[in-house]
Amino acid sequence: MKNNGYISVIGGSNMDIIGFPYKELILKDSNPGQVKIALGGVGRNIAENLVHLGVPTKLISAIGEDIYGKRILEHAISIGLDMSSSLISSQIPTSVYLAILDEKGDMMAAINHMKVLDEISVEFIQNKKQVIENSKICIIDTNIPTDVIDYILDNFKSTDFFLDTVSGVKAQKVKNRIGAFHTIKPNRLEAELLSGIKTDSFANMIKATEYFLTQGVKRVFITLGADGVFFNDGSIHKLIPNPKIKVVNATGAGDAFLAALAFCHFNNYGIDESARFSMTAAILALSYEETINPGISEKNVKNKMKEIGLC
Repeated sequence: MKNNGYISVIGGSNMDIIGFPYKELILKDSNPGQVKIALGGVGRNIAENLVHLGVPTKLISAIGEDIYGKRILEHAISIGLDMSSSLISSQIPTSVYLAILDEKGDMMAAINHMKVLDEISVEFIQNKKQVIENSKICIIDTNIPTDVIDYILDNFKSTDFFLDTVSGVKAQKVKNRIGAFHTIKPNRLEAELLSGIKTDSFANMIKATEYFLTQGVKRVFITLGADGVFFNDGSIHKLIPNPKIKVVNATGAGDAFLAALAFCHFNNYGIDESARFSMTAAILALSYEETINPGISEKNVKNKMKEIGLC
């Protein structure tokens, strides 16, 4: 692994508009509750979590030359996130993600307007060669165009690539390129779509993760929601159950988990400790009303691990 001092992230930056009902959500009706606006986007969320974990991070994204884009840039500067390699469009607005949660904090429906990310082209990425090439880890989220993902995977062979699948539909972009990634973190549905193997039992989770390993992936983590995480690196496979917690907002948990995985690889953690550390980071995200919990730090994650018995 290269001895460089930062992680690069290539992916989406949004403004998140999230609705929280006070009581049980009633579909096709107006529900009393709260609406919050916060910075989001899978790539941006992962990058911010990495900064909170103390990792120098460079984010390559696309935003509009508008009030939301300005807010994203100002926030990045305030926390020390390097967005100097990101694209700023004068023609297309910053992405917006609109989500409705249920009374348990789980997403019931969402709409994303992310057209600005199509402005990230192969030509644009070619000009960011040094940023990607010199990073110890490069995290890709599947919000960016397929040809750009292919170009990156074909032209930067010495970089450890981590994948955020984002969704079952968007994960299809990398189905035939999955072996180019060092580490992947699909959920149960995404793992089934990418492997063609059901993950409805412990034995089948072994089969699904072994499929990815035979393709070239080095480490596989299948997130199972309330059931925990299953991981496999060819030497160790294990299911770690989730402790019972109160979920406040589930929208940022996966981003926190992947950021923590990258932090652990950056710092040479073993796979078992990586899984437990990342689960705990996700739990801290789940317990916070906004997408990003600013309290996520190496110290706070380790303290929480002790508190909930994941040490």
